[in-house]
Amino acid sequence: MNTPLIFQFISEPSDVNYGGKVHGGAVMKWIDQAGYACASTWSSRYCVTVYVGGIRFYQPIKIGQIVKVEAHVIYTGSSSMHIAIDVYARDLKSNSFEKKTHCIIVFVALDDDGKATQVPKWIPVTDEEKQQEEYAKRLMGHRKQIEEEMKPFL
Repeated sequence: MNTPLIFQFISEPSDVNYGGKVHGGAVMKWIDQAGYACASTWSSRYCVTVYVGGIRFYQPIKIGQIVKVEAHVIYTGSSSMHIAIDVYARDLKSNSFEKKTHCIIVFVALDDDGKATQVPKWIPVTDEEKQQEEYAKRLMGHRKQIEEEMKPFL
């Protein structure tokens, strides 16, 4: 079973941007932290971020809101793990969270010498998990196209 890893906390004044909302960089830090916790838990290894793709900020997060960051594996390669991350927020007086951000982040597990190492295979079971795996595979194809486009600038 692929139980999501969940972080919950209150957004703080130190997270504020010039517009009075949570800074996008703070959200990206939370995404990386939750993704790392998910990937390292799945692989039982130290992991490094190798790709963050398609980060989409739907709505701003306000200072003082309860923030929930959910991360779960949606695809594994031999040493890589594709982690889907959704960020939600709610006011203190509300019981319902609203999705604020979504992205896919890819981690690679490393051995003690810093070389990529095998990870346990994730096998989708439910229809939703199978759709998420197909989503991850489609995104891999898009990344390859983007890499080709970027080659002249590397």
